[in-house]
Order: sequence, then C-alpha cells, then structure tokens
Amino acid sequence: MHAETLVLFAFASFALAVIPGPTMLMALSNGISGGIRAALWGMAGASVGAGVLIAAVALGLGSVMAASEWLFNAVRVAGVAYLVWIGIQLWRNPPLDIRRALALSSGNALRGRVALLRSLTVALSNPKTLLFFAAFLPQFVDTAQPQAPQYVVLGAMFVLIDGCVMLGYAGAGTQAVRWLSQRSLRMMNRGCAVGMWLLAAALATWRRPGA
Repeated sequence: MHAETLVLFAFASFALAVIPGPTMLMALSNGISGGIRAALWGMAGASVGAGVLIAAVALGLGSVMAASEWLFNAVRVAGVAYLVWIGIQLWRNPPLDIRRALALSSGNALRGRVALLRSLTVALSNPKTLLFFAAFLPQFVDTAQPQAPQYVVLGAMFVLIDGCVMLGYAGAGTQAVRWLSQRSLRMMNRGCAVGMWLLAAALATWRRPGA
C-alpha cells in the first residue's frame, strides 16, 4: 500500500471517529459511572467489536448484509432494542463518587466486564456500522495486490485511531467525575442516555441502501 493511501485513511478514520456515536457515548458514560478502569474495559470491548466487523467485511459479510433485507432488519431491530435498553441503564445508573472510589475497587472488575460486554454488543448490534465499513474500507484496498494483509493493516489503523479518540472521551468522563458535582454528572450521564435513544430512533427509521 502507498504511504499516501495510509495517510488519507488515517485522516478519514480520525474524522469519522470523533463524531459522537454509540461507542463514543459509552466511553464517556463509562468514564463517568465507572472510572478509568471501567472505561478501559469498555474501550477494549468496542475495539474488539470494530475488529470483528472489519474482519466480516473482509470476508464479504457486508455484501451479504446489504443484499439480505431479512438479515439487515433482524440486526437493526436487535440494535434498536439494545440501544434503548442501554439508554435506560445509563439514565438510572449513578455517577462514580470519587470519594468512594477506593472502597469500590473490589466491584470495579465486575463493572469493567459489564462495560466491555456493553461496548462490544453496541459495536456489533448496529448494521449501519457493518455496511459503512463495507463501503468505506474497500476504497483504500488495492485489488491488484493481496487484499487480506491490506485489510489487516487498515483494520489495525482504524482500531488504533478509534481507541485514541475513545480514550479522549473516557478521559473527559473521568475528569468530569473529579471536578463536577454529582448532580452535574448525573445530568451528563442522562445526556448520554438521551443520545443513545436518539441513535436508536435514527437506526429504527434507517433503511437498507437500495431498499
């Protein structure tokens, strides 16, 4: 692959990553409600999810999803339901009390695993993401060269860039825990919940390309 292609892909990936989506909202909320440990677990889950979707595109599943209305709608309905449920959980969950952080250290592992599973499920339950990767990644692949190594390189670059952006969102959440009142943190968490519901509504009304 040419260096110019990789640079262009890096800029495009960063521009896409900074747009607040479900995984970014989860990173921010995990930082607020679980601290940096839960946020890192959530980032790991989102990164694994992105890697799985990129691998699926490389195997041609993105094209299958685009061609199958039944499969697309099944994943879409599941994604909408899960985003709504996550929004309810974010609305109800209290923000982290930094003064009790040390006392909660034994519970952070469980919360971390929950954050990982939530972020992973959010990443995998949105058919728009798979279709987007199916349309986005092939533009940077040289079909005259072996394609599998190129998908590995592009996938690794995207996950790295996306992870750095998520770290920024998570850091914002953890710093908010230190400086904002519990009332303000609760409002931020509920703002993330509303964001999840809006994304669920957008996904519910979104139609498969060409449908």
